[in-house]
Amino acid sequence: MPVYEYLCDSCGPFEALVPMSKFADPCDCPDCAASAPRIMMTAPHVSGVSSSTRHAHETNERAADSPKKLSSHGPGCGCCSGGHKKKSKTLYRPDGSKSFPTKRPWMISH
Repeated sequence: MPVYEYLCDSCGPFEALVPMSKFADPCDCPDCAASAPRIMMTAPHVSGVSSSTRHAHETNERAADSPKKLSSHGPGCGCCSGGHKKKSKTLYRPDGSKSFPTKRPWMISH
């Protein structure tokens, strides 16, 4: 929630935590309860949050279509993806033709 500054005619300037939706509304002075208009002595700032809360917000805001990558290697990498590449299911014949015995056996190979 933002911290805004207000100026009371009798008590002087003070700060208050106010929702952004009420940034233009006057605020009651904490000492004399008089209505005080908002002033800008310094640039508005946001109150701090703990690092664990900030980390949780960053995690929630991360896009689902661009997740955080842990490694620069792609899928099937032999050094870090848990082993070796998958064995090809393509059958190569001595005459150079290929067939795919596990895929749609009724189709003719190109």
